[in-house]
Amino acid sequence: MLDNDQLRSFVAIVDTGSFTKAAERVNKTQSAVSMHVRRLEEQLGVSLFQKNGRGVRLSEDGDK
Repeated sequence: MLDNDQLRSFVAIVDTGSFTKAAERVNKTQSAVSMHVRRLEEQLGVSLFQKNGRGVRLSEDGDK
């Protein structure tokens, strides 16, 4: 079962395009949001994001 905090962080990153802005949105530290994504990626066995300059965008797997 997927963790709700991890999913909230994922959605916030998708919406804002930034781990830092996502952290502000979900009231967590940037490192906590990064950890949420890392754990979600480990659980799913895919990379969810690609760096895009200073921001991020969904990877092909993350967009499925």
